[in-house]
Amino acid sequence: MTRAIRQATARVPGSKSVTARALLIAALADGTTRLREPLVAADTVAFAEGVASLGLPVTRDAGVWTVTGDPGGPSAAAATVWCHDSGTAARFLPALAALGRGEYVVDASAQMRARPMGPLLDALRQLGVGVQAQEGDRLPLVVRGGRVSGGTVRLDAGVSSQYLTALCLAAPAMEKGLRIEIEDIVSVPYVELTLAMMRDFGVDATWEGSTIVVPPGTYQAREYRIEADASTASYFFAAAAVTGNTVVVPGLGRHCVQGDLRFATEVLASMGCRVEVGADEVAVTGPERLRSPGEVVMRDISDTMMTLAAIAPYADAPVRITDVANCRVKESDRIDAITTALGVCGITTRTGPDWLEIEPGQPHGGVVETRADHRIAMSMSVTGLRAAGIELDDPSCVAKTFPGFHEEFAALRTAWARS
Repeated sequence: MTRAIRQATARVPGSKSVTARALLIAALADGTTRLREPLVAADTVAFAEGVASLGLPVTRDAGVWTVTGDPGGPSAAAATVWCHDSGTAARFLPALAALGRGEYVVDASAQMRARPMGPLLDALRQLGVGVQAQEGDRLPLVVRGGRVSGGTVRLDAGVSSQYLTALCLAAPAMEKGLRIEIEDIVSVPYVELTLAMMRDFGVDATWEGSTIVVPPGTYQAREYRIEADASTASYFFAAAAVTGNTVVVPGLGRHCVQGDLRFATEVLASMGCRVEVGADEVAVTGPERLRSPGEVVMRDISDTMMTLAAIAPYADAPVRITDVANCRVKESDRIDAITTALGVCGITTRTGPDWLEIEPGQPHGGVVETRADHRIAMSMSVTGLRAAGIELDDPSCVAKTFPGFHEEFAALRTAWARS
C-alpha cells in the first residue's frame, strides 16, 4: 500500500547571519544600502540599534531596512552600544566601534556577559586599538576608536568564528587592510559566507591555508535581498523528517550561501529523507522510519546540533554527535541543555566534553527548561510532534530569532492535517 504523504509550505524569516553581516557592511559602505526582507527579531534589532548608536543611521521600515554608510567608520563622539542577548552584535560591533572617532561602551545582558570575548579583544589590541574589559575578557567593554592602520594579526577562532568574521568585515576600512593568521577555527561555512558577502559589496578577500588577506577598500552600497534563515529552516525540515510528511521552505535554494543548509542536504538525507533543492526553495520529505546516521561531525554546522539531537530518539539506532565543544559556550551550555531536556522526556543520553550520544526511544511529556535559549525551545518543539505533553518553561525566548515561530509551527501542523 502506498504511503500517503502530506505537503505544506513553511515561511521562514530572513537569515540572522546574513542580516547582521549586511548591516555592518552597509554601515561602512559608500552610499545608502537597502536591505530587503531582513530578519526582524530581537537579535537583529539589537544589532541595527547598535549600528545607529554609533552614528550610522538605520531606518527600519516594513520589509526594507535602509542604512546610510560611512567608509570612514562611526561618527559618534561617544555612545553606549547595548547588545541585549545578541552574541553576533557583541562580537561584531566592537570591531566596528574600533574604526570610530570616539569612546564607546559595549555592553549586553547577563547572559552575554558570561560569554568569552578574549580572542577578539586580543586581536584588536594587536592592532593598537584601546580596549578595556571590566571582567577579564568579558563584557562590558570600553573601546577607544581611532585610525586603525591594520597589518598582520593572529587570531584563535576555535571557540567562535564570529571573532574572525568581525575582523574581516572591518578590515577594508583599515589603512593597510588586514592579514589574519588563523590558529584554529570552527564553523568554517560562516566565514565563507562572510567573504562571499564582502565580494557582493565590492571587496575581494583571499583565503589560502590558514591565512585570510583583506585588502583596503570601500564597500559599494547596493540593494541586497536577505535569503531565508537556514538554521531556522532546520526545525521545519526536521518536522517533516519525524512525521513522514513534506515541507517546502521558500527563500532557500541551490544558490544558498549558508552552510547550515547542509543539515538538510547531508544529515537528513543520510537519515533517509528525500531532499530536493530548487532555484528558490527546498523541499524535505521524511521516510517511514528515520535511519540513524551513526556518528555526525557537526563542527561546521553546530547551530543545528540540537535539531539533530531533538529528532535522534526517533531514529532506528543511537545517534552520536561529535566535535561540538563550542556548543558549551553559546547562549547556554547546549550539550548539557539538550541532553537534560531529552532526559526530562525519558530519553537516555551520554555526553563528553565535545560530544553527545542519544539512544532511540519514545519521549514522554515533561517541562523543558529552555535556559532562555531559542534553539532549545525550537528543537524540543520538533520532538513534541510525536510526544504529547512536552511543555516549554519559556516559549517566548524564540523572539531572539523568530518571534512568530510557534504560530508558523502550528500552521504547518494544521496544513498537514488538512492536506
